[in-house]
Amino acid sequence: MCLAIPLRIAEINGKEGVGEANGLRRKIRLDFIREPQIGDYVIVHAGFAIERMDEGQALANLKAIQEVADAL
Repeated sequence: MCLAIPLRIAEINGKEGVGEANGLRRKIRLDFIREPQIGDYVIVHAGFAIERMDEGQALANLKAIQEVADAL
């Protein structure tokens, strides 16, 4: 089973960056994202941003993840 999470790009340094969501900050690789920009939402798996996401969908996914965590 794979798990990927949406993160907002907060910092960019070449092909590396920092993604954040709900207070979590994580180093990520940006190799697969063409012209990444600070503020973009990306889906991250195994430390790699693999695809851009629409902000609305990213926020909906983060909300769903939080609901599951709250239920545990």
